[in-house]
Formats: sequence, structure tokens, C-alpha cells
Amino acid sequence: MHTIDFERLNLRDGMAVLDLGCGQGRHIHGLYYAADMTCLGMDLSFEDVLHTRKGFDAFPDFSDDRGQSYGLACTDALHLPLSDASLDRVICSEVLEHLPDYHTALAQIARVTKPGGIFAMSVPRAWPERLCWHLSEEYHNTPGGHVRIFNAASLRTDIERTGFRFIARHYAHGLHAPYWWLKCLLWQRRDDHPLILAYKRFLEWDIIARPWLTRALETVASPMMGKSVVMYFERIESE
Repeated sequence: MHTIDFERLNLRDGMAVLDLGCGQGRHIHGLYYAADMTCLGMDLSFEDVLHTRKGFDAFPDFSDDRGQSYGLACTDALHLPLSDASLDRVICSEVLEHLPDYHTALAQIARVTKPGGIFAMSVPRAWPERLCWHLSEEYHNTPGGHVRIFNAASLRTDIERTGFRFIARHYAHGLHAPYWWLKCLLWQRRDDHPLILAYKRFLEWDIIARPWLTRALETVASPMMGKSVVMYFERIESE
């Protein structure tokens, strides 16, 4: 399940791509098979980096005619161990809301992105996120949890100030917002409540089967109550 729309990234062979805050690998695993690129995944959680590595090990690519490669690292988004203007594409999905100093992370992303490169990011959409915060104090008041609710327009301005030009915006995961509202409402039983487990099975089935009916519902629901707001930017030339 990708939050970032790869078609908007114009991925091509020979590119270097970073999935910053790669978590357990849902985006970088897809990037690896999208083109013959150098794919980098970085996350602060060593356990998540190991999980991502296991995902690559479970589905190795034995093709002799492909030139893709990947690298994984446990690192801080505020101190990226990468050279200036070294990346063609950067993804940062559902990460910035966890960072007290997200401005420094944005400056680092701008530093490592080549002029003309694309930065794609997502954060929780404001009003579905506010409902989660209202339904459960524990949802955001946990170690490593969400430290803020972003206003998309203000965040766009923050990103543009680091040297990016706004390209596009859309919303994602309309069918997932009710799942998180349920988890917040029933927080003490979020892992075993029958209703939550049933909704989770529905979402897992939808991701795998992708039937036309739920795809149509997702298309309608995402603009109205999509859990995530996704924005795309192009790195402009430095003056």
C-alpha cells in the first residue's frame, strides 16, 4: 500500500532515490522494482531497518539484466550522511509529524536533492488527525508518536522556503481513516476488539484483491476524508 503515487515521480533508470523514514519498507520495496535505480532506505528504528532488509531477502531479484541496487541505514533525519545534490528523488511519507525539529529535516532534504529533483511527502491530514487526537489522548501522547497536526498550506510554505517549487497535491487512504477512528475510540482494546480486527481484515483484503468496488469507494472517499495529504515538489536551481 503506497501513499506516494510513483507515477508522479517520473522514475527512470540510473536515478538515486531515498525513502527517508522507510519504516518497514512499503515504499522502498516498490521503488526497487520500479526501475533500475539505486534505492536508499533510512530510518531511526533499527528494528524497522532489519524488517525492511528481511523483505528484500524474502523476494530476491535474480535478474541478470537489471542494474538496480539498494542500501539501508539506521540514521537521523536531521543529519543525513549524504553528499549535497546527490539524489534525484526523495520520499518522506508519514514522518515529519513525528519530528520536533521538522524544519531541520526539510533543510537536509533540500540539501541532498539535485536541482530538478522531486521531493514527495505525506503527513496526516488535519481534520481526520484532529478527530484521532480528540478520541484518544494515548494516540499521540506516546513515545515516538505524533507531536503536531500540520496545516497543509503552512507546511507547503515551509517546504517552498527551503528551495522547492510546489507541483501537486492529493489525498490518500480514504478507507483507512475510519479504521484509525475506531482504534482511537477503543484504544484500550485496539489490538483485539472484534470490530477493529474485522476492519483490519477488510483493509488487508482490499490491498491484496483490489476489487473495483472498493477502488471506486477509495476514489470517492480520499478527497473527502483521506487519512493523508500528499504533496510533490521540484528542487529549484540555487541562485
